[in-house]
Amino acid sequence: MKLTHILTTALLAFPFALHAQKQLTTEEFEKQLSKSGNAQLLDVRTPEEYDEGHLAKAANVDYKSPDFKEKIAKLDKSKPVYVYCLSGGRSAAAATALHETGFKEVYDMKGGYLKWSTSGKAVEGANKAGAKGMSNAEFNKIITSAEVVLVDIHAKWCPPCVKMLPTVTKLQKDYAGKAKIETLAFDPNKALVKELGVDEIPAFLLYKNGKLVNRKNGFMEEKEFRALLDSQL
Repeated sequence: MKLTHILTTALLAFPFALHAQKQLTTEEFEKQLSKSGNAQLLDVRTPEEYDEGHLAKAANVDYKSPDFKEKIAKLDKSKPVYVYCLSGGRSAAAATALHETGFKEVYDMKGGYLKWSTSGKAVEGANKAGAKGMSNAEFNKIITSAEVVLVDIHAKWCPPCVKMLPTVTKLQKDYAGKAKIETLAFDPNKALVKELGVDEIPAFLLYKNGKLVNRKNGFMEEKEFRALLDSQL
């Protein structure tokens, strides 16, 4: 039997394999969701996060809750599922779980609610968001307190953030007197983070003399941190 025939047979037998999980940008997610008349929209963040703002008609099914799989098992597997979290990590894991459970169409929003909300798209229940946290004046004091300041915007539920914490702590000591490295927790500072134009975490903002000179996102090795800092020293 020819290889092409084998592949064709396999694709016919499992047609959902090619599109069972697909990651969409916020623009694609919004456009496709609006056209889908039978979509199931899931917000897989915590109830507390959901209450601070969510997409219209989204059902809250916390990915970290013990009964997550029990809840998604009650959904209609014949209908497409659109899923999002805050920045993409939990929704990616939830999309995999949905696929493994038997859902044929699962769409994961890249960048999550953070990118959606910072781009100015409509949300519901956002009256509590940003009620507490650091003020702009307090932040400005931080970035002007030394010639070079690196701000690490992180969250305890963000695996890359947690993984880099020992490196950040080490560099704070190594660069003492040369550069200042500050950490800013995302959860209590949502309003400030939005004003800073940060739409994904981990995020690193590098300031020199109070002016933003560089920004990075995602996991970085120690040598990358050092190169970033040394570029302004």
